[in-house]
Amino acid sequence: MPLDADFVADCPYAPEGLFIDHIVSVDREGAGKLVARAPTHEGLPLTSAQRVHPERHPRHVAGGLLVHLTGIAGFAHAYYVLDLRHAEGWIGYGARIHSARFHALATVGPPLEIECTGTQLRRGASRCLVRYGFRFTQQGTLVYEGDQTAMFMRVGAAAEAIIA
Repeated sequence: MPLDADFVADCPYAPEGLFIDHIVSVDREGAGKLVARAPTHEGLPLTSAQRVHPERHPRHVAGGLLVHLTGIAGFAHAYYVLDLRHAEGWIGYGARIHSARFHALATVGPPLEIECTGTQLRRGASRCLVRYGFRFTQQGTLVYEGDQTAMFMRVGAAAEAIIA
C-alpha cells in the first residue's frame, strides 16, 4: 500500500526525507515486522553527487542513505506495529548499531525491499526500547543486513500527563 497521509504527517521527517514509497506488509505479532519499499534513482542525496566511473565506481545508492533508511523503517515500524505516534509525544532515536554489513551495491533503478523486524522489545509507559534486524534486498539480492537498537521516548506534555 502507498504511504498513508496520516503516517507522512506524523513522521518527524518531511516527505522528501522519507525515501520509502510503499508499505508492503505489516505483521504485529510479538515485536512485529514491517516490510517497506524504497525507490532508487539518480536524484537521491549523495547518489546524485557521485563521480561515476563504469569500471571503478558505478552509480549506486550511497551506504549512508541505507543507514538513514533503517531509521525511517524504524519510524514506520513504531507507527504501524507499535502504535507510537509522534503527534502524541513519541520520538525515536537510534541508540546503537550492533552490526552493519553491506553485501552488494544497491544499484540505481530497481526498488529496495526493506525488512524491519523487531527482535527484542521492552515497553513502558513513556519509553520503548526496540532491537531491530534489517534486511535490504534488491531483485532478490541481499544488499544490506543490520542489527540495531532504537529508543522511543514520550516527551513533553503528553508524557507528563501519563506520569502524573
